[in-house]
Amino acid sequence: MDDTGTQPHPDQAPDEEAAEELAQERPRRTAIVMNANRVEGAQELRAQITEQLTAAGWPEPAWFETTAEDPGEGQARQAVEDGAEVVMVCGGDGTVRSAIRGLLDTDAALAVVPGGTGNLLATNLGVETDASAAVALALGGGRDAIDVGEVDGQTFAVMAGMGLDAHIMQDAPTNLKAKAGFLAYVVSAFKHLADDEMLVDVVIDGRPPLRRHARTVVVGNVGRLQGGLDLLPDAQPANGRLDVAIIAPRNLGHWIQLLVGVLLRRTRVPNREVLHGEHVVVRSNRPQPRQLDGDVIEPGRVLDVRVRPGALQVCVPIGPAQ
Repeated sequence: MDDTGTQPHPDQAPDEEAAEELAQERPRRTAIVMNANRVEGAQELRAQITEQLTAAGWPEPAWFETTAEDPGEGQARQAVEDGAEVVMVCGGDGTVRSAIRGLLDTDAALAVVPGGTGNLLATNLGVETDASAAVALALGGGRDAIDVGEVDGQTFAVMAGMGLDAHIMQDAPTNLKAKAGFLAYVVSAFKHLADDEMLVDVVIDGRPPLRRHARTVVVGNVGRLQGGLDLLPDAQPANGRLDVAIIAPRNLGHWIQLLVGVLLRRTRVPNREVLHGEHVVVRSNRPQPRQLDGDVIEPGRVLDVRVRPGALQVCVPIGPAQ
């Protein structure tokens, strides 16, 4: 018998007991950080989230809108300073990545409310694409500390990349992304099929460099891309390491396999080499475009990535779906 005097049902699974206990915790102070320019029906969504929280007995959330000058970091940091224990972020991968910088190494938990384009972190954490389900997840109480990656003082939660993937992110039309989702990236990829390979040295945890010809090198905290393609099937967000994919399609057949794999959501990627480590340094023979969680950053010849283990608290499903 527990402290409340109630006896758990003998058939109740431990995960169900845990979920029930967490759901009965005290209400949490919350805040919403939203990129209203990337979310259709932003005001209606705000009202929906507020109603769902107050119906569960939680206080009305604080509200922060992102700006062109501050796409989420400052708002998230202010929310934490104001006492928010759960910060709900809605606006796509760029908004989430920016807000994460304001939540690192705090006790506040990130709740990703899918909106905008991409939503790769939500997908990799098992968060449903329905906003009410995402809010219910935050109410359910499941929490986990996940790793983040760091490049040049900037952080990412999904993937960093150098080469073709950054070219694709840079050239994918914004309007097409909003209408066609991951197909916009396929269209962008066709523009760069004839680009030259890069010659890279890849250093993992200070070991001797591996010299490779590649079209792109991706360093991931999680493994799933747009369209369901599992680029790094063994990547886990809370294992204290990063997974590295060196990808070098060499001929038309390889490109067809890759693009068909994206369209059909297969996991096989031709000419892919996968490595693992805590500190990854990629040096190219010439400057390359670079990206963090889909945001293109300054080009460079070096992508120097370190993992920050357990630096971010997130709301996650409880039990087997986690």
